[in-house]
Order: sequence, then structure tokens, then C-alpha cells
Amino acid sequence: MTSVSPALRIYAGPKALAHLRQHGLAPEHVRVIPAAAGGPKGLILGPLDRFIFGHWLSQSHQPVDLVGASIGAWRMATACLDNPEQAFERLERDYIAQRFDPPAGQKRTPASLVSERFAQSLQDFYGGRISEVLYHPRYRLHVVASRGQHMLARESRWRTPLGYLGAFAANAMHRPALGRWLERVVFSTGVDGVAHRLPFSAGGLRTRQVALDERNFMDAVRASCSIPFVLQAVHDIAGAPRGAYWDGGITDYHMHLDYAASGAASESHGGIVLYPHFQKAVVPGWLDKGLRWRHRSSRFLDAMVVLAPDPAWVGQLPRGKLPDRHDFVDYGSDHDARAAAWHAATAASRQLADEFAQWLERPDLSRVEQL
Repeated sequence: MTSVSPALRIYAGPKALAHLRQHGLAPEHVRVIPAAAGGPKGLILGPLDRFIFGHWLSQSHQPVDLVGASIGAWRMATACLDNPEQAFERLERDYIAQRFDPPAGQKRTPASLVSERFAQSLQDFYGGRISEVLYHPRYRLHVVASRGQHMLARESRWRTPLGYLGAFAANAMHRPALGRWLERVVFSTGVDGVAHRLPFSAGGLRTRQVALDERNFMDAVRASCSIPFVLQAVHDIAGAPRGAYWDGGITDYHMHLDYAASGAASESHGGIVLYPHFQKAVVPGWLDKGLRWRHRSSRFLDAMVVLAPDPAWVGQLPRGKLPDRHDFVDYGSDHDARAAAWHAATAASRQLADEFAQWLERPDLSRVEQL
């Protein structure tokens, strides 16, 4: 009988590893759950999301901060809905069913049309249910978006490309310099119009917090998912400073944030940052993807436990990789083939959730690797 290859790898920062050795991992230990940008790659985490939010975390009662950008923001807002397991199943179906066919006679779908269709998708998904997210009794949602500065303050045909060239150059020299072009804006749920405290410190990058409410929820989530040049920026969000807002992954691609400094995951709280992710590396910003020296772990992640697919297991998925945005181009108008590949990948990823559940029942620290 052929053995099944392991799917899940578990990585831990030094404080998290010490915690696991002394206390194991229980749902009440979790204080923060980050969620990365990365488009369709996030689909692979659906079964883990359903297990964690639909079953495991419900066994505890502590507040948990959920921090996400782009699809990560969509996932974490979904976690706040009533019956999250069912909501995550719908998110998976709706995401896979997306189609962005260009208008007749055009080779590429205009960003305006992609934005229009995506806005309708969010309305269909969250319409009439925003209060479930905003007033969840335990979960504190933080949606990350990137607000343009100077040349990027408004979107235009010539200003935007030049502005992003400037942002790329500034970021390559010194990550905090990115704040001169794009600031991190976090839309956070709260109480009586006062946003919950951020579960991380700014970490040297210009940061602003805005209360998330009924007026700005849809625009905040849409902005967090608005990839430059693929979707249009969202301008002048209610309750937030005027300007153009883009994908939160530009400033915070994988949520490599200073959780320890905020106290949310400090030793006194015994808190763990539990991170279902699609890879080991926690890359700071989207513009850092090619800057390999910024892919290493840091003290920011000392209390983090990362749950990620084994690269060898990923190699067994359709086309030997995770679903990604390039599939929209590679499959073209053959939507059925793309959907079949993505459904196969998400079905296989149930193994990730199964292995995590098994590990929780019988923790084996030999499986935990250094982050």
C-alpha cells in the first residue's frame, strides 16, 4: 500500500517553540491570527480555516485579533460571520467561480470592469451581514490597505506607474522609506466608534488606524484587495483620510508585523500568533518579493507558529503548484479547466486540516521546525 506524503509542516519562532514545549498548543493560547495577501494561493487554506474557526477556536473564549490584507482580509472577515464553516465553503465556491472575460474585441479586461465585478461579489457575499463582522463577540478584525502619498495620492494613467516606480526604488533602499509613497492604513472593528488597539506596532512603516463601520466596510475590504493595474484604486473611503487606496499586500504582503512589541503576543499574555500560511517565508511587503534577504524571520515573529504546506506535497497538486493569479491568464477562456484544477487543489488541502487536527491530539515536537 502506498503511503500518503505528509502535507503539513509546522514552524515556530523561539518563544513559540518554548511555549509549545511547556504548554502544548490549545485554542485559548491564540491571541492573533494573520492572513496573507496572495490571491488564489489563499484557497489552499480553506480547510484549515474551516477547522480552526468552525471547530477548534470555538472551544475557547478569549478575544482574538484577526489581521489580513487582500484575500487575507476577505478570509478574516469571513471568519467573523455566523457559521464560519459554511461561510468559508461559500468563499471557496465564489472565488473559484470568478470570471473576468474581456469585453468583445478586447484582449484584456479593463481594471474598471474587474473592480465593478469584484464590488458586486462583495455585495453578494456580505450584503445584510456586515453587522455580524463588526460586532463579533470575540474576533477583532483589522483590514490592511495601502494609501497613496504624493504622486500616488490619486490614481491616473501616468502618475500611478511613475509613483509605483518611486515606491519600488525607495523600498529597495530602505523599507521604512516606502512610507513616503504608501502608508499602511488599518481599518479596525471596535466599540462605540473607537477602534480596537492594533495587535502590532508600526515597525518603522508609516501607519494610520481607522474605525471600521457600516459606512466603510465594503470599500475597505475592496481597497485591501485592489491590486494596482488589475483593479482600480478605491478613493476617499468614508471615515478615512482622502486619497487612493490599494491592496494592503503592497505594504504588508505576508503580515510580517511586530506582534511582540504590541503586547498582544507577549510572554505575560502567553499569547501565540497562529499563522495558517501557504509557505514558510513571511515576506514583509509585495515589493519585497524579489528581495530575498527580507524573506528571513525576525524577532517580530518570535511568538509565531506557522502552518504551511510541504513543498513536496505542493508539487503533487495540478501543474505542481498552488493556485495563483497567473492561472487566469494561462487558462484563458477555459474556465472549466481552471476551476477543475483549483477544486482539485482545495480538495487535496483537506489533508492540511486533518494533519493539524491529528497533531493537536498527539503533539509531536519533532515535527516543529525553526521559523
